[in-house]
Amino acid sequence: MTASGTPDRDAGLQPERTRLAWRRTTLACSVTAVLALRTALRGPGSPVEVGGAAVIALIWLAFLAIAHHRMRQLASPRPQPLTPRAALAAVTCTVALSLFAMTVIF
Repeated sequence: MTASGTPDRDAGLQPERTRLAWRRTTLACSVTAVLALRTALRGPGSPVEVGGAAVIALIWLAFLAIAHHRMRQLASPRPQPLTPRAALAAVTCTVALSLFAMTVIF
């Protein structure tokens, strides 16, 4: 029991499963970014390709920061729920990375 009289929450393995899901998503984003960057930088090196590669790298870094922050939160004994702002940022990064990767590849 805590000082306020409410029982401690037993999270079980749920935070660990969520942390693993964040790692899998980070791995998928990393593979997408690497393949898109490889495709973009194999071309003649036009400003559009270099700019696309830079945007992909920035989006990937932003997603890594969001995922790392969330995984650190999940390591605490009582993790806080994901805020709507963080969820929106993660979804935006994932969708933007996919769109830019498809644009560069095609």
